[in-house]
Amino acid sequence: MTLLPDDGLDLAAEFPHATHEQWQHLVAGVLRKSGREVPDDEAEDALSTALEDGLRVRPLYTARDAAPDPGLPGLAPFVRGGRAQAARIGGWDVRQRHTAAEGASVMTDLENGVTSLWLVVGESAGIPVTALDRALDGVLLDLAPVVLEAGDAFEPAARALLRLHEERGVPADTVRGNLGGDPLGHEARTGRSYETAPVAELARLCAERHPGMRALTVDALPYHEAGGSAAQELGCSLATGLAYLRELTAAGLDTAQALTQLEFRYAATADQFLTIAKLRAARRLWARVAEVCGAPREGAQLQHAVTSPVMMTRRDPWVNMLRTTVAALAAGTGGADAVTVLPFDHALGLPDAFARRIARNTSTILIEESHLTRVIDPAGGSWYVERLTDELAHAAWTFFQDIERAGGQAAALRSGTVGERLADTWAVRSAKLAKRREPVTGVSEFPHLAEKPVVREPAPEPPSGGLPRVRRDEAFEALRARSDAHLAATGARPRVHLTALGPAAAHTARLAFAANLFQAGGIETVTEADFGASGAREVCLCSSDTLYGEQAESTAAALREAGAEHVFLAGRPGPYTGVDTYVFAGCDAVAVLSATLDRMGVS
Repeated sequence: MTLLPDDGLDLAAEFPHATHEQWQHLVAGVLRKSGREVPDDEAEDALSTALEDGLRVRPLYTARDAAPDPGLPGLAPFVRGGRAQAARIGGWDVRQRHTAAEGASVMTDLENGVTSLWLVVGESAGIPVTALDRALDGVLLDLAPVVLEAGDAFEPAARALLRLHEERGVPADTVRGNLGGDPLGHEARTGRSYETAPVAELARLCAERHPGMRALTVDALPYHEAGGSAAQELGCSLATGLAYLRELTAAGLDTAQALTQLEFRYAATADQFLTIAKLRAARRLWARVAEVCGAPREGAQLQHAVTSPVMMTRRDPWVNMLRTTVAALAAGTGGADAVTVLPFDHALGLPDAFARRIARNTSTILIEESHLTRVIDPAGGSWYVERLTDELAHAAWTFFQDIERAGGQAAALRSGTVGERLADTWAVRSAKLAKRREPVTGVSEFPHLAEKPVVREPAPEPPSGGLPRVRRDEAFEALRARSDAHLAATGARPRVHLTALGPAAAHTARLAFAANLFQAGGIETVTEADFGASGAREVCLCSSDTLYGEQAESTAAALREAGAEHVFLAGRPGPYTGVDTYVFAGCDAVAVLSATLDRMGVS
């Protein structure tokens, strides 16, 4: 049975063709009904969403939004992937991170779907170099590549790993992994640099004796974790990669050899389309850098995607499973060669066995059950994705050029240029988070005050001294911590009484809004009892604008006589005597909640 005639008859031929202008006219009509008067040709802009880096997401993409030709998979500029065929058998490289020399957890990961290991090595922040053999006890190094992150312990850690391969009889030409040299990434983390000469020496050794082993990682996570945007993350990675190319070629490697010594690490977030576009743009941009450096148009940027630590929350950490699933899907769809799914309890300390299991199974489900890797460049051809990739690539290239004009990545880091630009970006984003324009489920939206805290063993302290590490939940986490301390000291949380006016149809929406808002700051909301019996000293009126006009002032006066010390109203500011604070969608929730806790004496 065929669904379409052989003559290619268009089933929509009998329907009139809708133009873009007709669609804009209809959209403008809908906006006018909601009270927004906009001309037809501005209706699309009214529904657009602003992203960082000056990018905007429009509500509709059509063939006229097509971006430049992205090329073919496996061919320069590698937008559509680094290979000309679907992902390797078994999907992407499932790479899990370990910070402790616990051979049992390493082997459990490898026996249950993990295909490579990412080891954090260091005397104070990870696995001691002397314990590297213990951490890899039982690991078949010819089958499981090892990637190191050793900071200024790079040289002893790298040589210990290579010696371990030799002692276990792994042929030099079959050794795979990455020694993890990243002097600029370490400087971004700690403010301290280390010698690049050993990095170049080991890169030359890898190029000559271990073709499957890379010596350097271009880690963009420090810039992402400092609050940088996608374009800033890409720009810093390009500038860092170029700096390393210069170092390696100065040490005697040719450009083609130097390129084979680099692996790039990026953050994958729950903004799936931006993550897909970022990885596609990264390959395109790096292909351009390689081309300008005179390298042959062969070999795509090798990418390691890590689910974003910035998006991980400490409250309601179970939601992190959903965030990391979307991020891993985006990383795979974007063409990452290796993907690390951080355990859902990553922000709380050392992950337990259950968290590790869920993390590795996330990739397994996407690969084996969702069949994500059976399709080459699944997002390719989407007008939205192609356009976003192109626009992000241009924004990132502009930031990269700014860094180069500042003297390169090292100079831009040391002068504070990079830190200032990232801080400016984070300040804007922090304001959106505070106003809940960027909601954080379980934290700023739908918090659960009765949730039992998830407790984990402390993880090694990460290095500090360089760029800051930020989290989306940090402002609300500080408020919740104040509430927790008050609960521990007094046996009760601070509370606000929600006073509903009129029937349920009039007050339900704003009652739910107010409860959500106050609970995000750890403030318990009471609705059942009357105000006098609630134990609260502050109150929030919840109803419709019509009923506010009729009852807000008299109700506020009655509540003050009953002992109310502060009166909120859930709605836009109005001319109501007796109301102290208005709370509404888009208000600075963090400022409101912080002031409320201050008045309640919650320190």
